[in-house]
Amino acid sequence: MNPSANDLVTVVVLGGIGWRLFGGLRHALSDFGRERIVEIVGGIRWRHLWPVPFVLTGVVVVAALLLQIPGLSWGWWSAFGGEGNPVFGSNQSTIGTAWEWIVPGIFMLMLIPALPLFAYAEEQAFRRGAELWSRWRRVYKVVSFGLVHALIGIPIGTALALSVGGAYFMRVYLRQYRRLPSTHVATLESTRAHTAYNGLIIGVVLIFVLSSLL
Repeated sequence: MNPSANDLVTVVVLGGIGWRLFGGLRHALSDFGRERIVEIVGGIRWRHLWPVPFVLTGVVVVAALLLQIPGLSWGWWSAFGGEGNPVFGSNQSTIGTAWEWIVPGIFMLMLIPALPLFAYAEEQAFRRGAELWSRWRRVYKVVSFGLVHALIGIPIGTALALSVGGAYFMRVYLRQYRRLPSTHVATLESTRAHTAYNGLIIGVVLIFVLSSLL
């Protein structure tokens, strides 16, 4: 594919992601969105924070192993010159230009306020109701949670490794449900763990970006 076509794909992909992030930001700024965010973030405790580095380490280790398997290092975003997760807006087409920092900066400004709501949506899709599922359905949901991230362009092996995080969130959900049999409360509990996890990833990315600017 020639460079102009790569540039066109980059614009379309980043435009689509930017539009979705903008939608998430609008929802976060709505009355309902603000109430939900306060409910999620306000309930985050130490029990949601301390496991995160260990879970993330597990994801990284599994990803490193899976990426050694032929075919699992492929991702459609990298095939078009993208780097990492397209949500962060990094692409070879923008390297050396002001857009190399402007796009990720804008994306982060839209993503961070809506982070708890994106986590809540994923927990509703992949964990809510798990107390009624068979063991195999739970495994299927955990793996599906990881693989669905391949749709946004990250390598297949990395997407599969995200199942480690999915398994952790599933455990948090079921543990809370056993304590108090409420799907709403259990979903909020796993969402808080998920938000803390995503928050650490965003923090690492921001540190990396800022350090590269110094």
